[in-house]
Amino acid sequence: MTPADLADLLHATAAKVLVERGLDPAVLPDEVTVERPRNPEHGDYATNLAMRVGKKAGANPRDLATWLAEALSASDGVASAEVAGPGFLNIRLAASAQGAIIEKVLADGADYGSSHAFAGTRINLEFVSANPTGPVHLGGTRWASVGDALGRVLSAQGAEVTREYYFNDHGAQIDRFALSLVAAATGAPTPDNGYAGAYIAEIAGKITDAHPEAATLPEHQRLELFRAEGVELMFAQIRQALHDFGTDFDVYFNESSLFESGAVDKAVATLKNSGDLYEKDGAWWIASTEYGDDQDRVVLKSDGNAAYIAGDIAYFQNKRSRGFDLCIYMLGADHHGYIGRLKAAAAAFGDDPATVEVLIGQMVNLLSDGVAVKMSKRAGTVVTLDDLVEAIGVDAARYSLVRSSVNSSIDIDLGIWTSQSNENPVYYVQYAHARSASIARNAAEFGFDSATPDLALLTAEEEGELIRTLGEYPRVVASAASLREPHRIARYLEELAGAYHRFQTNKNLRVLPLGDEPVSSTNAARLRLVNATRQVLANGLALLGVSAPERM
Repeated sequence: MTPADLADLLHATAAKVLVERGLDPAVLPDEVTVERPRNPEHGDYATNLAMRVGKKAGANPRDLATWLAEALSASDGVASAEVAGPGFLNIRLAASAQGAIIEKVLADGADYGSSHAFAGTRINLEFVSANPTGPVHLGGTRWASVGDALGRVLSAQGAEVTREYYFNDHGAQIDRFALSLVAAATGAPTPDNGYAGAYIAEIAGKITDAHPEAATLPEHQRLELFRAEGVELMFAQIRQALHDFGTDFDVYFNESSLFESGAVDKAVATLKNSGDLYEKDGAWWIASTEYGDDQDRVVLKSDGNAAYIAGDIAYFQNKRSRGFDLCIYMLGADHHGYIGRLKAAAAAFGDDPATVEVLIGQMVNLLSDGVAVKMSKRAGTVVTLDDLVEAIGVDAARYSLVRSSVNSSIDIDLGIWTSQSNENPVYYVQYAHARSASIARNAAEFGFDSATPDLALLTAEEEGELIRTLGEYPRVVASAASLREPHRIARYLEELAGAYHRFQTNKNLRVLPLGDEPVSSTNAARLRLVNATRQVLANGLALLGVSAPERM
Protein backbone atom coordinates (compact mmCIF):
# COMPACT_ATOMS: atom_id res chain seq x y z
CA MET A 1 0.00 0.00 0.00
CA THR A 2 1.57 3.27 -1.15
CA PRO A 3 1.00 6.55 0.72
CA ALA A 4 -1.44 7.50 -2.04
CA ASP A 5 -3.34 4.24 -1.55
CA LEU A 6 -3.49 4.85 2.19
CA ALA A 7 -4.75 8.39 1.62
CA ASP A 8 -7.52 7.04 -0.61
CA LEU A 9 -8.40 4.40 2.00
CA LEU A 10 -8.57 7.07 4.69
CA HIS A 11 -10.85 9.24 2.57
CA ALA A 12 -13.21 6.36 1.81
CA THR A 13 -13.18 5.17 5.43
CA ALA A 14 -13.84 8.66 6.78
CA ALA A 15 -16.74 9.18 4.37
CA LYS A 16 -18.29 5.87 5.47
CA VAL A 17 -17.83 6.62 9.17
CA LEU A 18 -19.38 10.08 8.88
CA VAL A 19 -22.42 8.73 7.04
CA GLU A 20 -22.86 5.97 9.61
CA ARG A 21 -22.76 8.57 12.40
CA GLY A 22 -25.28 10.79 10.65
CA LEU A 23 -22.66 13.43 9.83
CA ASP A 24 -21.96 15.21 6.56
CA PRO A 25 -19.08 13.71 4.49
CA ALA A 26 -18.98 16.87 2.35
CA VAL A 27 -16.61 18.39 4.93
CA LEU A 28 -13.86 16.03 3.81
CA PRO A 29 -11.08 17.58 1.71
CA ASP A 30 -10.54 16.32 -1.82
CA GLU A 31 -7.16 14.95 -0.79
CA VAL A 32 -6.24 13.47 2.58
CA THR A 33 -2.72 14.09 3.87
CA VAL A 34 -0.71 11.24 5.38
CA GLU A 35 2.83 11.75 6.59
CA ARG A 36 5.61 9.67 8.02
CA PRO A 37 6.03 10.62 11.70
CA ARG A 38 9.45 11.82 12.81
CA ASN A 39 9.49 9.17 15.53
CA PRO A 40 9.07 5.69 13.95
CA GLU A 41 7.73 4.42 17.29
CA HIS A 42 4.55 6.40 16.58
CA GLY A 43 3.78 4.27 13.55
CA ASP A 44 4.41 4.07 9.82
CA TYR A 45 2.13 6.97 8.90
CA ALA A 46 0.13 9.66 10.67
CA THR A 47 -2.76 11.93 9.74
CA ASN A 48 -4.52 14.90 11.34
CA LEU A 49 -7.69 14.36 9.29
CA ALA A 50 -9.94 14.08 12.36
CA MET A 51 -8.62 17.38 13.71
CA ARG A 52 -9.15 19.08 10.35
CA VAL A 53 -12.77 18.07 9.85
CA GLY A 54 -14.12 17.00 13.25
CA LYS A 55 -15.66 20.30 14.30
CA LYS A 56 -16.89 21.03 10.78
CA ALA A 57 -18.71 17.70 10.83
CA GLY A 58 -20.15 18.37 14.30
CA ALA A 59 -17.99 15.81 16.12
CA ASN A 60 -15.26 15.98 18.72
CA PRO A 61 -11.97 15.48 16.80
CA ARG A 62 -10.74 12.81 19.18
CA ASP A 63 -14.04 10.93 18.98
CA LEU A 64 -13.84 11.04 15.18
CA ALA A 65 -10.24 9.79 15.33
CA THR A 66 -11.39 6.90 17.55
CA TRP A 67 -14.12 5.94 15.10
CA LEU A 68 -11.64 6.10 12.23
CA ALA A 69 -9.11 3.98 14.13
CA GLU A 70 -11.71 1.27 14.73
CA ALA A 71 -12.74 1.21 11.08
CA LEU A 72 -9.20 1.32 9.71
CA SER A 73 -7.99 -1.48 11.98
CA ALA A 74 -10.49 -3.78 10.28
CA SER A 75 -9.20 -2.86 6.79
CA ASP A 76 -6.98 -5.13 4.73
CA GLY A 77 -3.36 -4.03 4.87
CA VAL A 78 -3.67 -2.06 8.13
CA ALA A 79 -2.01 -3.70 11.12
CA SER A 80 -3.15 -1.09 13.65
CA ALA A 81 -4.51 2.43 14.02
CA GLU A 82 -4.15 4.34 17.28
CA VAL A 83 -5.36 7.73 18.47
CA ALA A 84 -2.83 10.18 19.91
CA GLY A 85 -3.26 13.58 21.53
CA PRO A 86 -6.32 15.65 20.59
CA GLY A 87 -7.06 13.62 17.46
CA PHE A 88 -3.95 12.50 15.61
CA LEU A 89 -4.15 9.07 14.07
CA ASN A 90 -1.04 6.84 13.95
CA ILE A 91 -1.22 3.97 11.48
CA ARG A 92 0.87 0.84 11.04
CA LEU A 93 0.66 -1.16 7.83
CA ALA A 94 0.80 -4.89 7.58
CA ALA A 95 4.05 -6.20 6.09
CA SER A 96 2.12 -7.61 3.14
CA ALA A 97 0.66 -4.19 2.38
CA GLN A 98 4.08 -2.55 2.48
CA GLY A 99 5.31 -5.11 -0.01
CA ALA A 100 2.92 -3.61 -2.55
CA ILE A 101 5.19 -0.57 -2.68
CA ILE A 102 8.07 -2.76 -3.88
CA GLU A 103 5.91 -4.31 -6.56
CA LYS A 104 4.69 -0.88 -7.67
CA VAL A 105 8.28 0.35 -8.10
CA LEU A 106 9.35 -2.69 -10.09
CA ALA A 107 6.22 -2.70 -12.24
CA ASP A 108 6.56 0.99 -13.16
CA GLY A 109 10.34 0.89 -13.57
CA ALA A 110 11.74 4.12 -14.98
CA ASP A 111 8.23 5.65 -14.87
CA TYR A 112 7.89 5.27 -11.10
CA GLY A 113 7.38 8.74 -9.69
CA SER A 114 5.98 10.17 -12.93
CA SER A 115 2.44 11.46 -13.26
CA HIS A 116 0.12 13.42 -15.57
CA ALA A 117 -0.46 16.27 -13.11
CA PHE A 118 0.83 18.87 -15.59
CA ALA A 119 -0.53 17.23 -18.73
CA GLY A 120 -1.67 19.81 -21.29
CA THR A 121 0.48 22.58 -19.80
CA ARG A 122 3.01 24.18 -22.14
CA ILE A 123 5.91 25.68 -20.20
CA ASN A 124 8.67 27.94 -21.49
CA LEU A 125 11.62 27.47 -19.16
CA GLU A 126 14.31 30.08 -19.73
CA PHE A 127 17.57 29.66 -17.85
CA VAL A 128 21.30 30.39 -17.98
CA SER A 129 20.95 33.02 -20.78
CA ALA A 130 24.49 34.21 -20.01
CA ASN A 131 25.70 37.08 -22.16
CA PRO A 132 28.10 35.90 -24.90
CA THR A 133 30.84 38.11 -23.52
CA GLY A 134 32.68 35.43 -21.56
CA PRO A 135 32.52 31.84 -20.27
CA VAL A 136 29.60 30.75 -18.09
CA HIS A 137 30.38 31.74 -14.50
CA LEU A 138 29.38 29.85 -11.33
CA GLY A 139 26.01 31.60 -11.05
CA GLY A 140 25.09 30.60 -14.60
CA THR A 141 26.40 27.10 -13.91
CA ARG A 142 24.02 26.81 -10.99
CA TRP A 143 21.13 27.62 -13.31
CA ALA A 144 22.44 25.12 -15.86
CA SER A 145 22.12 22.42 -13.22
CA VAL A 146 18.91 23.57 -11.51
CA GLY A 147 17.15 24.63 -14.71
CA ASP A 148 17.88 21.39 -16.50
CA ALA A 149 16.74 19.38 -13.46
CA LEU A 150 13.55 21.44 -13.14
CA GLY A 151 12.79 20.82 -16.81
CA ARG A 152 13.18 17.08 -16.26
CA VAL A 153 10.98 17.15 -13.15
CA LEU A 154 8.20 19.13 -14.86
CA SER A 155 8.35 16.80 -17.87
CA ALA A 156 8.06 13.81 -15.53
CA GLN A 157 4.79 15.32 -14.30
CA GLY A 158 3.40 15.53 -17.82
CA ALA A 159 4.25 19.11 -18.78
CA GLU A 160 5.40 20.00 -22.30
CA VAL A 161 8.61 21.88 -21.49
CA THR A 162 10.64 24.01 -23.90
CA ARG A 163 14.10 24.83 -22.59
CA GLU A 164 15.12 28.22 -23.90
CA TYR A 165 18.31 30.27 -23.89
CA TYR A 166 17.90 34.01 -24.42
CA PHE A 167 20.93 34.97 -26.47
CA ASN A 168 21.84 38.58 -25.71
CA ASP A 169 23.56 39.73 -28.90
CA HIS A 170 22.39 43.33 -28.67
CA GLY A 171 23.40 46.31 -26.56
CA ALA A 172 26.27 48.02 -24.77
CA GLN A 173 27.79 44.85 -23.31
CA ILE A 174 28.31 43.43 -26.78
CA ASP A 175 29.86 46.73 -27.85
CA ARG A 176 32.38 46.51 -24.99
CA PHE A 177 33.08 42.89 -25.87
CA ALA A 178 33.85 43.79 -29.50
CA LEU A 179 36.08 46.71 -28.46
CA SER A 180 37.95 44.37 -26.09
CA LEU A 181 38.58 41.92 -28.91
CA VAL A 182 39.87 44.66 -31.19
CA ALA A 183 42.18 45.89 -28.43
CA ALA A 184 43.55 42.38 -27.88
CA ALA A 185 44.08 41.89 -31.63
CA THR A 186 45.91 45.20 -32.05
CA GLY A 187 47.89 45.14 -28.82
CA ALA A 188 46.01 48.13 -27.38
CA PRO A 189 45.05 48.35 -23.69
CA THR A 190 41.73 46.86 -22.64
CA PRO A 191 39.12 49.64 -22.84
CA ASP A 192 37.39 50.95 -19.73
CA ASN A 193 34.70 48.52 -18.58
CA GLY A 194 35.99 46.09 -21.18
CA TYR A 195 36.64 42.37 -20.83
CA ALA A 196 39.98 40.83 -19.99
CA GLY A 197 41.22 37.28 -19.54
CA ALA A 198 42.93 34.72 -21.71
CA TYR A 199 39.71 33.85 -23.52
CA ILE A 200 39.60 37.35 -25.08
CA ALA A 201 43.07 36.91 -26.55
CA GLU A 202 42.17 33.40 -27.76
CA ILE A 203 39.06 34.59 -29.62
CA ALA A 204 40.82 37.65 -31.03
CA GLY A 205 43.58 35.38 -32.30
CA LYS A 206 41.10 33.08 -34.04
CA ILE A 207 39.45 36.04 -35.77
CA THR A 208 42.74 37.50 -37.02
CA ASP A 209 43.89 34.06 -38.20
CA ALA A 210 40.68 33.69 -40.20
CA HIS A 211 40.76 37.31 -41.41
CA PRO A 212 44.36 38.54 -41.87
CA GLU A 213 42.99 41.73 -43.42
CA ALA A 214 41.17 42.70 -40.19
CA ALA A 215 43.93 45.06 -39.01
CA THR A 216 43.73 47.16 -42.23
CA LEU A 217 39.94 47.48 -42.34
CA PRO A 218 38.30 50.83 -41.62
CA GLU A 219 37.52 51.17 -37.93
CA HIS A 220 33.77 50.65 -38.29
CA GLN A 221 34.12 47.53 -40.48
CA ARG A 222 36.79 46.11 -38.19
CA LEU A 223 34.57 46.59 -35.14
CA GLU A 224 31.61 44.93 -36.86
CA LEU A 225 33.80 42.01 -37.93
CA PHE A 226 35.07 41.40 -34.41
CA ARG A 227 31.57 41.83 -33.02
CA ALA A 228 29.95 39.29 -35.32
CA GLU A 229 32.78 36.76 -35.31
CA GLY A 230 33.50 37.19 -31.60
CA VAL A 231 29.91 36.66 -30.50
CA GLU A 232 29.63 33.57 -32.69
CA LEU A 233 32.88 32.06 -31.38
CA MET A 234 32.09 32.89 -27.76
CA PHE A 235 28.61 31.49 -27.96
CA ALA A 236 29.90 28.32 -29.61
CA GLN A 237 32.16 27.84 -26.60
CA ILE A 238 29.25 28.44 -24.22
CA ARG A 239 27.02 25.95 -26.01
CA GLN A 240 29.76 23.31 -26.03
CA ALA A 241 30.51 23.81 -22.33
CA LEU A 242 26.82 23.48 -21.46
CA HIS A 243 26.46 20.40 -23.66
CA ASP A 244 29.45 18.75 -21.99
CA PHE A 245 27.77 19.61 -18.68
CA GLY A 246 24.67 17.71 -19.79
CA THR A 247 22.52 20.79 -20.39
CA ASP A 248 21.04 21.37 -23.84
CA PHE A 249 18.33 23.72 -25.03
CA ASP A 250 15.42 23.37 -27.43
CA VAL A 251 15.49 27.04 -28.47
CA TYR A 252 18.26 29.63 -28.67
CA PHE A 253 16.47 32.94 -29.00
CA ASN A 254 18.41 35.95 -30.32
CA GLU A 255 17.60 39.24 -28.62
CA SER A 256 18.53 41.12 -31.79
CA SER A 257 15.68 39.41 -33.66
CA LEU A 258 13.17 41.30 -31.50
CA PHE A 259 14.53 44.61 -32.80
CA GLU A 260 15.15 43.50 -36.39
CA SER A 261 11.66 42.00 -36.75
CA GLY A 262 9.95 45.09 -35.34
CA ALA A 263 8.61 43.13 -32.34
CA VAL A 264 9.89 45.77 -29.91
CA ASP A 265 8.27 48.60 -31.86
CA LYS A 266 5.02 46.62 -32.05
CA ALA A 267 5.00 45.91 -28.30
CA VAL A 268 5.67 49.55 -27.49
CA ALA A 269 2.91 50.68 -29.85
CA THR A 270 0.46 48.23 -28.25
CA LEU A 271 1.18 49.61 -24.79
CA LYS A 272 0.91 53.20 -26.01
CA ASN A 273 -2.46 52.49 -27.56
CA SER A 274 -3.72 50.82 -24.39
CA GLY A 275 -2.64 53.77 -22.28
CA ASP A 276 -0.14 51.75 -20.29
CA LEU A 277 2.75 53.94 -21.51
CA TYR A 278 2.97 57.61 -20.63
CA GLU A 279 5.45 60.34 -21.54
CA LYS A 280 7.52 62.15 -18.92
CA ASP A 281 10.80 64.10 -19.23
CA GLY A 282 11.01 63.19 -22.90
CA ALA A 283 10.94 59.44 -22.16
CA TRP A 284 8.15 56.87 -22.33
CA TRP A 285 7.37 54.97 -19.13
CA ILE A 286 5.28 51.87 -18.45
CA ALA A 287 2.83 52.43 -15.61
CA SER A 288 3.94 49.21 -13.96
CA THR A 289 2.99 50.40 -10.45
CA GLU A 290 -0.62 50.04 -11.60
CA TYR A 291 0.05 46.30 -11.70
CA GLY A 292 1.98 45.84 -8.47
CA ASP A 293 5.53 46.87 -9.45
CA ASP A 294 7.42 49.01 -6.94
CA GLN A 295 8.10 51.73 -9.52
CA ASP A 296 7.29 52.71 -13.08
CA ARG A 297 9.95 51.81 -15.66
CA VAL A 298 11.45 53.65 -18.64
CA VAL A 299 10.71 51.79 -21.87
CA LEU A 300 11.88 54.39 -24.41
CA LYS A 301 14.66 56.70 -23.27
CA SER A 302 14.64 60.42 -23.99
CA ASP A 303 17.09 59.89 -26.87
CA GLY A 304 14.54 57.62 -28.56
CA ASN A 305 16.48 54.40 -27.93
CA ALA A 306 14.76 51.46 -26.31
CA ALA A 307 15.61 50.68 -22.68
CA TYR A 308 16.45 47.10 -21.79
CA ILE A 309 12.94 46.44 -20.52
CA ALA A 310 11.55 47.09 -24.01
CA GLY A 311 13.17 43.91 -25.23
CA ASP A 312 11.93 42.01 -22.17
CA ILE A 313 8.36 43.14 -22.86
CA ALA A 314 8.54 42.13 -26.52
CA TYR A 315 10.16 38.83 -25.54
CA PHE A 316 7.32 37.96 -23.16
CA GLN A 317 4.76 38.79 -25.83
CA ASN A 318 6.67 36.55 -28.24
CA LYS A 319 6.57 33.66 -25.79
CA ARG A 320 2.85 33.99 -25.29
CA SER A 321 2.33 34.18 -29.05
CA ARG A 322 4.06 30.80 -29.30
CA GLY A 323 1.34 29.30 -27.12
CA PHE A 324 3.07 28.88 -23.76
CA ASP A 325 0.75 28.72 -20.75
CA LEU A 326 3.51 29.45 -18.27
CA CYS A 327 6.77 31.38 -18.71
CA ILE A 328 9.40 30.61 -16.08
CA TYR A 329 12.44 32.88 -15.91
CA MET A 330 15.47 31.78 -13.92
CA LEU A 331 17.55 34.85 -13.14
CA GLY A 332 20.57 35.86 -11.09
CA ALA A 333 20.70 37.36 -7.61
CA ASP A 334 20.84 40.94 -8.96
CA HIS A 335 17.58 40.61 -10.91
CA HIS A 336 14.93 40.95 -8.17
CA GLY A 337 13.46 43.97 -9.97
CA TYR A 338 12.49 41.75 -12.88
CA ILE A 339 9.77 40.00 -10.88
CA GLY A 340 7.56 43.08 -10.68
CA ARG A 341 8.32 44.40 -14.15
CA LEU A 342 7.67 41.12 -15.96
CA LYS A 343 4.42 40.48 -14.11
CA ALA A 344 3.40 44.08 -14.80
CA ALA A 345 4.16 43.62 -18.50
CA ALA A 346 1.99 40.50 -18.55
CA ALA A 347 -0.89 42.36 -16.91
CA ALA A 348 -0.50 45.31 -19.28
CA PHE A 349 -0.96 42.95 -22.21
CA GLY A 350 -4.12 41.58 -20.60
CA ASP A 351 -2.54 38.37 -19.35
CA ASP A 352 -2.82 36.90 -15.89
CA PRO A 353 0.43 37.81 -14.06
CA ALA A 354 0.49 34.19 -12.89
CA THR A 355 1.63 33.26 -16.41
CA VAL A 356 5.01 34.68 -15.34
CA GLU A 357 7.17 33.06 -12.69
CA VAL A 358 10.61 34.42 -11.81
CA LEU A 359 13.05 32.31 -9.82
CA ILE A 360 16.03 34.15 -8.34
CA GLY A 361 19.22 32.21 -7.68
CA GLN A 362 21.68 33.24 -4.99
CA MET A 363 25.46 33.27 -5.10
CA VAL A 364 27.81 30.30 -5.35
CA ASN A 365 31.19 30.29 -3.61
CA LEU A 366 33.97 27.86 -4.42
CA LEU A 367 36.24 26.92 -1.51
CA SER A 368 39.52 25.07 -1.25
CA ASP A 369 40.61 24.17 2.28
CA GLY A 370 38.05 26.66 3.53
CA VAL A 371 39.48 29.53 1.47
CA ALA A 372 37.49 31.11 -1.37
CA VAL A 373 38.72 30.37 -4.90
CA LYS A 374 38.32 33.63 -6.81
CA MET A 375 40.40 33.48 -9.97
CA SER A 376 39.89 31.50 -13.15
CA LYS A 377 42.73 30.36 -15.37
CA ARG A 378 40.90 31.49 -18.53
CA ALA A 379 38.42 34.14 -17.42
CA GLY A 380 40.78 35.95 -15.10
CA THR A 381 38.19 37.44 -12.76
CA VAL A 382 35.51 34.78 -12.20
CA VAL A 383 35.30 31.02 -11.64
CA THR A 384 33.64 29.34 -14.61
CA LEU A 385 31.64 26.22 -15.41
CA ASP A 386 34.77 24.65 -16.92
CA ASP A 387 36.77 25.45 -13.78
CA LEU A 388 34.20 23.70 -11.56
CA VAL A 389 33.97 20.63 -13.80
CA GLU A 390 37.75 20.37 -14.01
CA ALA A 391 37.94 20.49 -10.22
CA ILE A 392 35.23 17.99 -9.21
CA GLY A 393 33.71 16.44 -12.36
CA VAL A 394 30.30 16.82 -14.03
CA ASP A 395 28.26 14.64 -11.65
CA ALA A 396 29.55 16.28 -8.49
CA ALA A 397 29.23 19.73 -10.04
CA ARG A 398 25.61 19.22 -11.07
CA TYR A 399 24.65 17.59 -7.79
CA SER A 400 26.38 20.17 -5.60
CA LEU A 401 24.54 22.99 -7.38
CA VAL A 402 21.09 21.41 -7.34
CA ARG A 403 20.89 20.02 -3.79
CA SER A 404 20.16 23.36 -2.09
CA SER A 405 17.27 25.78 -2.48
CA VAL A 406 18.07 28.49 -5.01
CA ASN A 407 16.99 31.00 -2.37
CA SER A 408 20.17 30.31 -0.39
CA SER A 409 23.81 30.93 -1.20
CA ILE A 410 25.97 27.83 -1.30
CA ASP A 411 29.61 27.03 -0.62
CA ILE A 412 31.20 24.24 -2.64
CA ASP A 413 34.20 22.82 -0.80
CA LEU A 414 36.47 21.09 -3.31
CA GLY A 415 37.86 18.79 -0.63
CA ILE A 416 34.44 17.37 0.20
CA TRP A 417 33.16 17.04 -3.36
CA THR A 418 36.26 15.20 -4.59
CA SER A 419 36.39 12.78 -1.66
CA GLN A 420 35.18 9.19 -1.86
CA SER A 421 33.48 9.24 1.50
CA ASN A 422 30.05 9.58 3.05
CA GLU A 423 30.73 13.29 3.50
CA ASN A 424 30.41 13.67 -0.27
CA PRO A 425 26.64 13.63 -0.93
CA VAL A 426 26.82 12.56 -4.57
CA TYR A 427 29.26 9.76 -3.75
CA TYR A 428 26.97 8.65 -0.90
CA VAL A 429 23.98 8.36 -3.26
CA GLN A 430 25.84 6.91 -6.23
CA TYR A 431 27.56 4.36 -4.02
CA ALA A 432 24.17 3.14 -2.80
CA HIS A 433 23.18 2.54 -6.42
CA ALA A 434 26.45 0.81 -7.28
CA ARG A 435 26.19 -1.33 -4.16
CA SER A 436 22.67 -2.47 -5.07
CA ALA A 437 23.78 -3.21 -8.65
CA SER A 438 26.63 -5.34 -7.30
CA ILE A 439 24.22 -7.40 -5.20
CA ALA A 440 21.99 -7.95 -8.24
CA ARG A 441 24.98 -9.18 -10.27
CA ASN A 442 26.10 -11.55 -7.51
CA ALA A 443 22.57 -12.83 -7.01
CA ALA A 444 22.62 -14.19 -10.54
CA GLU A 445 25.19 -16.75 -9.43
CA PHE A 446 22.93 -18.17 -6.68
CA GLY A 447 20.01 -19.22 -8.85
CA PHE A 448 17.29 -17.10 -7.30
CA ASP A 449 13.79 -18.28 -8.21
CA SER A 450 12.13 -15.96 -10.73
CA ALA A 451 8.78 -16.28 -8.94
CA THR A 452 7.66 -13.31 -6.87
CA PRO A 453 8.57 -13.99 -3.23
CA ASP A 454 6.43 -13.38 -0.17
CA LEU A 455 7.22 -9.77 0.65
CA ALA A 456 5.39 -10.08 3.97
CA LEU A 457 8.63 -11.66 5.22
CA LEU A 458 10.23 -8.18 5.29
CA THR A 459 9.39 -7.36 8.89
CA ALA A 460 12.66 -5.90 10.22
CA GLU A 461 12.72 -2.25 11.23
CA GLU A 462 15.35 -1.38 8.59
CA GLU A 463 13.35 -3.13 5.89
CA GLY A 464 10.17 -1.28 6.79
CA GLU A 465 11.98 2.07 6.85
CA LEU A 466 13.45 1.44 3.42
CA ILE A 467 10.13 0.35 1.93
CA ARG A 468 8.30 3.39 3.28
CA THR A 469 11.03 5.67 1.97
CA LEU A 470 10.56 4.14 -1.49
CA GLY A 471 6.85 4.88 -1.19
CA GLU A 472 7.53 8.58 -0.61
CA TYR A 473 9.26 9.12 -3.95
CA PRO A 474 6.21 10.00 -6.11
CA ARG A 475 5.09 12.60 -3.59
CA VAL A 476 8.58 14.13 -3.48
CA VAL A 477 8.69 14.45 -7.27
CA ALA A 478 5.22 16.01 -7.32
CA SER A 479 6.28 18.56 -4.68
CA ALA A 480 9.51 19.34 -6.54
CA ALA A 481 7.46 20.11 -9.66
CA SER A 482 4.69 22.15 -8.05
CA LEU A 483 7.10 24.19 -5.90
CA ARG A 484 9.79 24.45 -8.62
CA GLU A 485 12.31 22.97 -6.15
CA PRO A 486 14.35 20.14 -7.67
CA HIS A 487 16.62 20.19 -4.62
CA ARG A 488 13.90 18.14 -2.92
CA ILE A 489 14.88 15.22 -5.16
CA ALA A 490 18.51 15.39 -4.05
CA ARG A 491 17.63 15.56 -0.36
CA TYR A 492 15.26 12.63 -0.78
CA LEU A 493 17.94 10.56 -2.52
CA GLU A 494 20.28 11.15 0.40
CA GLU A 495 17.53 9.99 2.78
CA LEU A 496 16.93 6.91 0.63
CA ALA A 497 20.64 6.13 0.43
CA GLY A 498 20.85 6.42 4.21
CA ALA A 499 17.96 4.00 4.71
CA TYR A 500 19.56 1.59 2.23
CA HIS A 501 22.99 1.74 3.85
CA ARG A 502 21.41 1.06 7.29
CA PHE A 503 19.61 -1.95 5.83
CA GLN A 504 22.82 -3.22 4.26
CA THR A 505 24.99 -2.80 7.34
CA ASN A 506 22.70 -4.96 9.50
CA LYS A 507 24.42 -8.35 9.26
CA ASN A 508 21.21 -10.10 10.26
CA LEU A 509 19.53 -8.90 7.07
CA ARG A 510 21.66 -10.63 4.46
CA VAL A 511 20.40 -10.54 0.90
CA LEU A 512 22.68 -13.24 -0.45
CA PRO A 513 23.02 -16.62 1.28
CA LEU A 514 26.28 -17.51 2.97
CA GLY A 515 28.48 -20.26 1.54
CA ASP A 516 26.44 -23.29 0.51
CA GLU A 517 23.24 -22.12 2.13
CA PRO A 518 20.21 -22.47 -0.11
CA VAL A 519 18.37 -19.38 -1.32
CA SER A 520 15.56 -18.76 1.14
CA SER A 521 12.28 -16.98 0.55
CA THR A 522 13.57 -14.21 2.78
CA ASN A 523 16.70 -13.84 0.63
CA ALA A 524 14.48 -13.54 -2.43
CA ALA A 525 12.24 -10.95 -0.78
CA ARG A 526 15.26 -8.86 0.23
CA LEU A 527 16.66 -9.02 -3.29
CA ARG A 528 13.34 -7.68 -4.51
CA LEU A 529 13.71 -4.79 -2.07
CA VAL A 530 17.27 -4.11 -3.25
CA ASN A 531 16.17 -4.06 -6.89
CA ALA A 532 13.38 -1.61 -6.11
CA THR A 533 15.83 0.63 -4.26
CA ARG A 534 18.22 0.59 -7.20
CA GLN A 535 15.37 1.59 -9.53
CA VAL A 536 14.31 4.58 -7.43
CA LEU A 537 17.90 5.77 -6.97
CA ALA A 538 18.37 5.60 -10.74
CA ASN A 539 15.10 7.44 -11.38
CA GLY A 540 15.96 10.25 -8.99
CA LEU A 541 19.51 10.68 -10.27
CA ALA A 542 18.17 10.80 -13.84
CA LEU A 543 15.88 13.70 -12.89
CA LEU A 544 18.95 15.58 -11.65
CA GLY A 545 20.96 14.75 -14.78
CA VAL A 546 23.46 12.76 -12.69
CA SER A 547 24.71 9.30 -13.65
CA ALA A 548 23.79 6.15 -11.73
CA PRO A 549 26.99 4.05 -11.89
CA GLU A 550 26.83 0.26 -11.79
CA ARG A 551 30.34 0.04 -10.34
CA MET A 552 32.45 2.38 -8.24
